[in-house]
Amino acid sequence: MREQSKISRVNNKKFEQPTVISLFALVGMSITAIMGFIGLFNKSFALAISLFFASFIYFIGYYAYKKFNNLRLSSAIVLYSLYILMFYLVYTGGVESTGPLWVFIVAPVSVFVHGLKRGLIDIAFFVAITSIIMLIPADLIAHAVYSTEFKLRLLYSFLTVTFLSALYEHSRENSYKQALELSEKYQKLAHLDSLTQLANRRDALSILKREQARIMRTKEPLSIILCDVDYFKKVNDQFGHNAGDAVLIELGEIFTGSIREQDCVARWGGEEFLFILPQTEAKNANIFAEKIQEKLQSHLVSYKNNKINVKVSMGIEQFKDNQTIDEVINNADKYLYQAKNLGRNQIFPKF
Repeated sequence: MREQSKISRVNNKKFEQPTVISLFALVGMSITAIMGFIGLFNKSFALAISLFFASFIYFIGYYAYKKFNNLRLSSAIVLYSLYILMFYLVYTGGVESTGPLWVFIVAPVSVFVHGLKRGLIDIAFFVAITSIIMLIPADLIAHAVYSTEFKLRLLYSFLTVTFLSALYEHSRENSYKQALELSEKYQKLAHLDSLTQLANRRDALSILKREQARIMRTKEPLSIILCDVDYFKKVNDQFGHNAGDAVLIELGEIFTGSIREQDCVARWGGEEFLFILPQTEAKNANIFAEKIQEKLQSHLVSYKNNKINVKVSMGIEQFKDNQTIDEVINNADKYLYQAKNLGRNQIFPKF
């Protein structure tokens, strides 16, 4: 059951990221190519060449994921090529000094690609480099010149967009974690008995199928024990159904503490329990059943001011060649009722 829980934990974020990054790479490739042609038309050849180069880099990012399924490399190419393009647009000014207006796409892309913490670090690096480019004196290094008001408003606006992007990413990550926890909770409930917290009938059948497939390969023994609480109806009638629940819960704890790591105990239904014992012959399952009965011999379940003595009957069956799971369980059920007919608090067959 623990293995199934691990397998079922599918990271939806890893499924979502490739789609968005691939789409962003395609859109970035297309937009920069179109802008490159516009640059050619306006005879801004240096800008056009830079945009065509950026378009090629976006294509490389897209190809890296589609060809090699390397999300980390693809996302790094897409993100940092975006940074370089933004640095270039800020440095040159782009078309009529409108290049810096594209920087606002940096914040949402950064926090999405690298998450909140790493994304904010990347954004801090981007702001620092961009500020340096804009603050370098033009007479020292020739670059596009912006007014102080423009620089400040650009920075304030960018920080505002960064804050909103971080807030959204934080909310998105929390929602994702909550959805994942809720999914795991419901998945766990699908495999657990809500009262005893043991495996339920559905999970027990799944484990039996897996073990049956394994013993067909390894030829190792596999035994099951069907266990029923004796006179359980009298417990409910005399002490109430809550007392009956307390008995089942405590039995579940005793059974769980008695099995090996590879074993499983499940609530089969009502007051019935099913033990699945891999690598165990019927005679050894019988020894295990006797130990359970010995534990219960002197054990009293405390419920309010009452002490309830609990006994169980058990039927044992070992998987044989070509037997179906239903056949094995039906045989164990027949043996269980034979144990009942022998006077209860019995194990059948004896080995």
